[in-house]
Amino acid sequence: MKSIFRGAVVVASLLMTSLAFASGVDSLKAFVAQVHSARGDFVQRQVNKPKSGASGVEALRPTNTQSGNFVFARPGKFIWSYTKPYDQLLQADGDNFYVYDKDLNQVTQRKLGSALGASPAAILFGSNDLEKNFNLRDVGVKDGIDWLEMTPKSQDTQFQQVGIGFKDGNLAAMELHDVFGNVTLLTFSNVVKNPPLPADAFKFTPPKGADVING
Repeated sequence: MKSIFRGAVVVASLLMTSLAFASGVDSLKAFVAQVHSARGDFVQRQVNKPKSGASGVEALRPTNTQSGNFVFARPGKFIWSYTKPYDQLLQADGDNFYVYDKDLNQVTQRKLGSALGASPAAILFGSNDLEKNFNLRDVGVKDGIDWLEMTPKSQDTQFQQVGIGFKDGNLAAMELHDVFGNVTLLTFSNVVKNPPLPADAFKFTPPKGADVING
């Protein structure tokens, strides 16, 4: 489902860990239970698997940076819009999933089905049964952000590990590790919880003249 996401995280001082050790998981559970919809901005950076012999800054240098905005309503409705450096739209209406490439004027459509189940998208856009699909573990505090580590229970997933961070109870960051050793880093800003949304907010209409491909 496109690499909207991917993850890895942290270590805090012994004192901070003892004071806030459970806050990452608690923050996630509160977010899932209380935030039924949200909108905000994101920056996405991808870090490829280091080349043999690479280390330090060279090994961790992002290969590309993208940014845009998102809006979602659980379960299974979202708009994830890349605006820089190019336009691309990922959208789901609860039943179908669409990818629109503006440059190609092409839409790929497929059934959403249970695709969200064990994917990182389920954290933001799915139902509230995360512990059915993930093992959750607190990993401490870094730079004022409470982190937890999530590992999929299913082996049939392209992600090995997901890190998710909260600051003052608000979604702040995600780090996702795929099975190929690559990492996608996401930072969030201007997040508005439970905003009013029109009934047709997630209805997708193919742009005029766009080719529609059923995936």
